[in-house]
This record gives sequence, structure tokens and C-alpha cells, in this order.
Amino acid sequence: METFYVKSFEQDFILKTLKGKKKVPFQSIQNILKTSIVKPNTKSFGREQRLACTALSKNYLKTYRAQGLIFQTKEKPDHMAPFDLVILTKAKKIIVQYYRMQDNLHLYYNHQLIPGFKKFIFQDSKKMFKTFNSPEKTWKAVNEFRQKAGFKPLSKQKYKLIQYNEIVFNNPIKIKPIAIFGYRKIAREIAKQHNLPHFISAKNFYEKLKN
Repeated sequence: METFYVKSFEQDFILKTLKGKKKVPFQSIQNILKTSIVKPNTKSFGREQRLACTALSKNYLKTYRAQGLIFQTKEKPDHMAPFDLVILTKAKKIIVQYYRMQDNLHLYYNHQLIPGFKKFIFQDSKKMFKTFNSPEKTWKAVNEFRQKAGFKPLSKQKYKLIQYNEIVFNNPIKIKPIAIFGYRKIAREIAKQHNLPHFISAKNFYEKLKN
């Protein structure tokens, strides 16, 4: 099956970035659909500025947020992980819900990663999905790694963070927009405006694609 990527957006469909301690608008869905270019907007955990997306597969159908853009690209990702990289930070408290940390992103994004984290970083999606072919297997491996490194295992409330992966591009990428997803009215309006299919969720898109 072809690879379909997801870029999640906040409710206003505008990507944000950090300027000092402040979160500021960076690139709108309108600009992305007009230019067919998505730019790296995130800098965190001591790593370079990056564009973090998700690759849809049968066992990874959750998304970082409830709305966004489904697309394809001929660009090759720079690296990937089978979960949200935040679960490998040295943070004493890991937050799952974005709304609970969105006003303090500068604090959360300054956390450092646990040494040895690169064992979970892949260059090829086929190898990644073969190694971690289910969230259950990933969950077990992550908690074993954290405990060996002297950190507490993750509570079950953090399980959502391994139900989607993290695909990273370090440079702007040329894309082919495929669909808009989201349950709010704005998602349907953007899809209609740009003559794109609309789906309630990325999972809904993937399941209909398979049928």
C-alpha cells in the first residue's frame, strides 16, 4: 500500500512554532495547499528544527491532534520513531493532552532525551513497522528501556502516545494533498474550498481506503 502521511493541526488549522517562550503562527493550511509545501516548525529535545508527521498503517491510526491534512510526498523522511518521542525524555512528568501543555511548550520542549534513545530511531518505515508491529510490543519495549535507564515505567494513561508514530523531515517537503480530516465545521469548509475529500478522522480515511 502507498504511504499516506498526516500532519496534525490545532483547531484553527495554523501550524505554530516557538519564538522564545511564546507560541506564534508559522504556516497556515491555506498557505500549504496553495504552495504544496510544508515547512519544519518544531524544535525540541535538543534536536534540529523538524517537521513531525505520522505515517498511517493498520496498527497506527491515531493522530497527534483531532484535525489535519493527509498527504503524500516523494521526499524520504530523515528518521522516524514508532511513538511520540516525548516518552523518551527525562521529564519527571509527561503530559499526554496537548491543551494542558500548549502554554508552556518552551518548558516541555527543552527536556533532554534519555541516553540510548536512538535504538528506537529508524531510517526506514518497513523496518520500523516490522520491529514494532503493534503498540503493545512497543509499549513493553519502551517501559523496559525506561526502567533499565533508571526511570519509572509509563502509566497506562500515557498509552495514547504509542498509538501513533513520529515521521520526521528536516527540510521543507513538496506534497500532494489527499484529504482533510477533523470533526469540526472548519475541517469540512477547508476541504470543500480546496475540492478535497473530507473525513471525520485519519482512521476513517484509512479504513475506507482499504475497502
